[in-house]
Amino acid sequence: MTLRLTVDRHGWQDHVASVRASLGATCAVVPVVKGNGFGFGRAELAAHAASWSDLLAMGTIHEALAHDRQGDEVVLVLTPMVRSTPIPIPAWIVPTVGSVHHLDALAAHRGPVAVKLLSAMARYGCSPDALADLVDEIHRRHLSVHSYVLHLPLPDAHRDQARQTSDVEAWLPALDPSVPVSVSHVGADTIAALAARHPERHFQLRTGTALWHGDKSFLHLGADVIDVRRVTAGDTVGYHGVSVPEHGWLVMAGAGSSHGVARLADGRSPFHHLRRRIDLIETPHMHTSMCFVPADRDVPAVGDWVDVQRPLIVVHPDEVVWQ
Repeated sequence: MTLRLTVDRHGWQDHVASVRASLGATCAVVPVVKGNGFGFGRAELAAHAASWSDLLAMGTIHEALAHDRQGDEVVLVLTPMVRSTPIPIPAWIVPTVGSVHHLDALAAHRGPVAVKLLSAMARYGCSPDALADLVDEIHRRHLSVHSYVLHLPLPDAHRDQARQTSDVEAWLPALDPSVPVSVSHVGADTIAALAARHPERHFQLRTGTALWHGDKSFLHLGADVIDVRRVTAGDTVGYHGVSVPEHGWLVMAGAGSSHGVARLADGRSPFHHLRRRIDLIETPHMHTSMCFVPADRDVPAVGDWVDVQRPLIVVHPDEVVWQ
């Protein structure tokens, strides 16, 4: 029972290098390594990122503390902490703060911090009116500002390059020009325009999905077939006593909820065989998904691999195979 991510090593590495080249002509590119490591696993992805960047961005303090630091790496933590009992944080980890109560969780920290700025995301971050007081409080606690961090909404027809540029530029008059400005979810043209208009600023571009998943042709997600069983219309199967709709085959795929495998948003099955969708008999459970193939269709054999259609940011493969 295995969920496997297969990677065309050379094609994927060429893609990553191409993205870095397109984005990094006018700014520093900061690789994002967070969550499930975009399907590769954080350790695997961090090792690749560390080969060309000494600054990584991770999602939480727990991910950063679990990271096996390489050399002089610095890890920027993107999510603020709120804890009643502060935990020790090494100076090479840069926590993010968007308000004074985020600072209160860092009583034991003696390194720099990043200041999260409120964006159109309206999630968390410091408002323009509160910025001066927050920076003053950071300095009063004998800490320094590593960078200003902006997390912009995803671009779409209503948020073109001009809008993204103006979102960043609206903050610049209030920011110390000697401190880097770290932005996300902007393209090469936008970051180039910002750098050209503000040569006195040092911009950093955090990137994850575009960098690691921008070309999925080099990636394949599959599950092995554990068992195949002939069934008759009306047979009762599964955890919930589902009635089989017609004569055919039960196919047990070796991936389930523990791998992050679930129905698609529209309720359809994520499994395919020979480019045809295989229906689910019931919701995937733990390490196995029960699928159904009608008698008049090709059925996979035990040991075959079926394709799995799931976002790589939510799955936990058992194996990552580099070819």
